[in-house]
Amino acid sequence: MPRTVRFHQLGGPENLVIEELPSRAPAEGEAKLRVAAVGLNRAESGYYHGFYFEQPVLPSRLGYEAAGIVESVGPGVDASWVGKKVSTVPGFSQNKYGVLAEEAIVPASSLREYPAKFSAVEGASIWMQYLTAYGALIHYGKVGPGDFVLITAASSSVGLAAIQLVKDAGATAIATTRTSKKRDEILALGADHVIATAEEDLPKRVAEITGGKGARIIFDPVAGPYVETLAAAAAMGGTIYIYGNLSQQPTPFPVMQAFPKGLSMRTYTMMEITASPQAIETAARYIYDRLADGRLQPKVAKTFPFAQSADAYRFLESNEQIGKVVITL
Repeated sequence: MPRTVRFHQLGGPENLVIEELPSRAPAEGEAKLRVAAVGLNRAESGYYHGFYFEQPVLPSRLGYEAAGIVESVGPGVDASWVGKKVSTVPGFSQNKYGVLAEEAIVPASSLREYPAKFSAVEGASIWMQYLTAYGALIHYGKVGPGDFVLITAASSSVGLAAIQLVKDAGATAIATTRTSKKRDEILALGADHVIATAEEDLPKRVAEITGGKGARIIFDPVAGPYVETLAAAAAMGGTIYIYGNLSQQPTPFPVMQAFPKGLSMRTYTMMEITASPQAIETAARYIYDRLADGRLQPKVAKTFPFAQSADAYRFLESNEQIGKVVITL
């Protein structure tokens, strides 16, 4: 029986256990993967802690991003998928389809091929980060030459993906990190500027970098009271895209900064892209083409063997990583 990671109560990584569960055949619209690697995301951490938008039905599986080989497909699914190396696009229920397992059943609609030059580890490090950044920055934000984009929590996999997309679009990437410890590596990974928010005055530094204009787009997964500081760094007519709630604190609308600037602030999730067949096709092609020709390249921070899945999530939650954390099987 395939080994699967599940949790039986809410809390931290210590609740993640490896269990043997019966194998099953894919039903209509589904496919079965032999999993080779699983990319980790804050979405899963929020899920097993109980503060993700989907609440677990215990005991629950988890995991969104798997790379592996399609072993079989259910009724109504194109049989040509069988034998292909694929990775999964998040957007399904982790409780029903969690992929952190030796074998995973997933909706066939979530399957995407990744460039042949990529390893399974790299294949599991694509869709959550690049689609999340693409939706806010390219689909909605229309980032282009001359734009200044402020990217907070920039050492995360999504933050690094955002830097790459901003640079590819010809804009200026201003990255933030809490201390200067990660500054040199984030610069080496493509950021034009890095601001250590615990050591520097963010609005002042952004004003210096932008010649007083401010950042037209701000891409933030933290939320909470700090949005008022972000708003002070925004340009006239700027937009703050909030794609997470890592602070776990109430998030005020920065009225005093918004009125004179015509500032907008909105929440955003990748599911806005995956829910639209046309939008996901456009986004996936945009990302795939740039992965294939090297304009985009996922950064893997560290890999862990399947038996150390709990340790992998502990590392993710430590915020020590720069890039993607991946579990190998």
